[in-house]
Amino acid sequence: MTETLKVVIPMAGWGTRMRPHTWSKPKPLVSVAGKTSLEHLMDMFKSLPDPDNSEYIFIVGPFLGEMQIPAFIKENYPALKAHYVVQHEMKGQSHALALAREHLRGPMIMCFSDTLMETDFSFLSKEEADGVAWVMPVEDPRRFGVAEEGADGWVKRFIEKPQSMGNNLVVVGCYYFKNADDLLAAIDNQMQRGVTLKNEYFLTDAISIMIESGAKVRTNRISTWLDTGTIEATLDTNRILLEKIGSKVEKFKGSKVKIVEPVAIHATAEITNSTIGPYASIGANCKIENCQIAESILEADCEIKDSALSRSLIGKQATVKGRGDGHVMQLNVGDTSSIIL
Repeated sequence: MTETLKVVIPMAGWGTRMRPHTWSKPKPLVSVAGKTSLEHLMDMFKSLPDPDNSEYIFIVGPFLGEMQIPAFIKENYPALKAHYVVQHEMKGQSHALALAREHLRGPMIMCFSDTLMETDFSFLSKEEADGVAWVMPVEDPRRFGVAEEGADGWVKRFIEKPQSMGNNLVVVGCYYFKNADDLLAAIDNQMQRGVTLKNEYFLTDAISIMIESGAKVRTNRISTWLDTGTIEATLDTNRILLEKIGSKVEKFKGSKVKIVEPVAIHATAEITNSTIGPYASIGANCKIENCQIAESILEADCEIKDSALSRSLIGKQATVKGRGDGHVMQLNVGDTSSIIL
């Protein structure tokens, strides 16, 4: 692959299922297993055939996205060749890609910001298909899109939110296209025909139009797909990632701390007379005193005292002060918020 590979990451949605955290930051900047979701996503692309010959197009939302994502990328990935496109109206995935038209030529990958998976992109250097869709079998495919394969192994069409359980080959939100122009032509066709679902232009419909026009699209099956689209899914992903990567405990300040692995604890955290873990992620500058924290994510600069937390997501600069009676609480607390019991 000698042409520059374009990596498109749409992240303009409002993130309503991640409230209250997405009132103050875009969903990809919520933490999980010691890093933001966006950092875990960027780690996936280390296996690209030629990472240095890649450009990234981030399709961001107005206000929070257009302010915070460019600043985050500049700080954490200063050498990255990046472009930013603002999607002001939430008209769907195909609409988002159409807005990025000026940046799309040649081979491209499109991956949703809340799709974390185990895959190796190096095979793309020799890929001959016009398109590749990453898929994984699931028990109940009805809230996803599925790929319908023909007897010859090529994808016949994609079905968004199928009514039946007969085909469980779910598309996980990552696609490769040999030529971005072909995809854009299909998107133009889709919009001219008004092919929508719930007033949104879904990308799977555009790819089905490509197939109608003769494009050869295949699937690439994976066995691990993690989701950070909801609070519960993010906590589940936190657990799975900590099991996979193991504990990351830096030398934090504190005393009388019992650690039940796996956990992730930032070096600047201050912890006293507390039990941390299992499956707890503690962010930078957190202050924890007389607590039990398990299966939870505490983002940076939290202050937690006299509390027992499980299955909780606590935003940046939030304060939780309990009664110290050992009663286990499940909390979902946004950035800069306070709960005092």
